[in-house]
This record gives sequence, structure tokens and C-alpha cells, in this order.
Amino acid sequence: MPPRRCTAPATLQTSSDSDDLEDFIMRCLSCEEEYDADDAGTCKECYQEANEAEEELRHEIEELKAKLSFLALPSPLLNPSTGDLVLLPADDSSAVPIPAHKHILVSRSPVFKAMLENDMTESRSGTIKISDVSYDTLRAFVDYLYTAEASLDNQMACNLLALGEKYQVKHLKTYCEKYLIAKMNWDKAIANYAFAYQYNCKQLLNAALAVILDNMDCLTQNEYYAELVDSHPRLVVEIYETYLVRQLNTAGAFRLQDQS
Repeated sequence: MPPRRCTAPATLQTSSDSDDLEDFIMRCLSCEEEYDADDAGTCKECYQEANEAEEELRHEIEELKAKLSFLALPSPLLNPSTGDLVLLPADDSSAVPIPAHKHILVSRSPVFKAMLENDMTESRSGTIKISDVSYDTLRAFVDYLYTAEASLDNQMACNLLALGEKYQVKHLKTYCEKYLIAKMNWDKAIANYAFAYQYNCKQLLNAALAVILDNMDCLTQNEYYAELVDSHPRLVVEIYETYLVRQLNTAGAFRLQDQS
């Protein structure tokens, strides 16, 4: 929501038996609330909204700067050894090769940089085979390296995040993590919690845990709970430990409130 604009019109208050000026009431034109003349021409609520809007805009600018920095391409003339290559899913021998350029991959990923700037099989053959990935995911991955954009659903976001982690494409990993957080709900929380732990996604981990803690009464009924117990029992313990700490803190806060 855009910040509300405030001005300081003066409403003159006079006594019933005198025309002399007695007082001014300062009101915000947007919210109609009174405020003191010392408040520098704006009520506190509107001032807070303006600050929040400014902070949101600052974050958007930082994201745009990060995206532009990610898209900045080094000139291929700086390294004449770079050339064209293709990528293939290792598990699909019938897949159509996905073309790319060495200098793009080298500039995007430290892993590709090490692979292609040294005397490795991929550098010599001009073919990179990537395991445990579908053709559609690999295609989306290559497209992202050029455009910094991807058409996501929950599964594609997870697949691309895994590739972002594997090839150290931090911008892609953050991009997918934000999508998963925005789409978070109770049905996805436990699966996302385990996924975030596996791929070291702190923000996603915290977001999933917050949803889980708010639904502890139905935790064991979640379809992913049994799977989490089998695959990551330590995570289940951490959930209950965190919940216990929160309950103790809440109880302590109530006791302090009762004593005051």
C-alpha cells in the first residue's frame, strides 16, 4: 500500500465570547487523526507507513541490483578458449542436446568454471552430462542462466533449487527459495522443512518450521510426517524441542504479566 500523504492544515478553535486565536488542531489530511505541531507535519501512523514503504522499495532496488549484477556478462574475448557446448541429462540418452555457451556457464557457476577452464572431460568434449535431472528441468536451468527467470511450480522450484545448490548458482537458489516460501502452507510445510534442511535453505527452513509450530495439534496426521520420522528423525526431535521452548517462553510471559 502506498504511503499516505500528510499535510498540516490548521483548524482554528475560538472561544464563544472572543474572536482571538486560542488553539490550532493539526490533522492529517489522509487519516484525519490529530497530531502535535512538533511532529514535523505528519502523524506518527502515516510516518511509519512511509518508512515501511521506503524500506520495501529499498529491498526491491537491492533485488534489481543483484539481478543486474547476475546478468552482467564478461566479454568472451577475454578468454578465447571458451566456445560452444551442449548439456544433456545423463539418464536420458534420447534427449535433444541443449546448446549453451562456455563463457555464460563459466560466468554463472563456479562449478562450471572449474569444469570448463581445466583439462576435464567436459571441456575437451564440449558435452556436459548432468545426472538426476529431467530434460525439462535442465532446459529451465539453462534458460535461467541466460534470463534470470523461470516458470515455476512447486516441483520445478525444488528441482531448480537443487541444481542451484549443486552448481553454486546462488541467485537461482534464492529465487526458488522465495517462491517456495510464498507458496508455503500446512500441506507442504513438513516436506519443505526436510527439503530446506537437505539443501541448506535457512529462510525456507524457518518459514516451514513456523507453519509446523502453528499446527502441532495435527502434526502426526500430516501425510509427510511418517516419512520425516523415517528419513530425518533428528528433524522431528528439533521440531518438538523448538515447540517446547516456545511453550515455556509463552508460559513465562503470562506469569510475568500476571505478576505486574
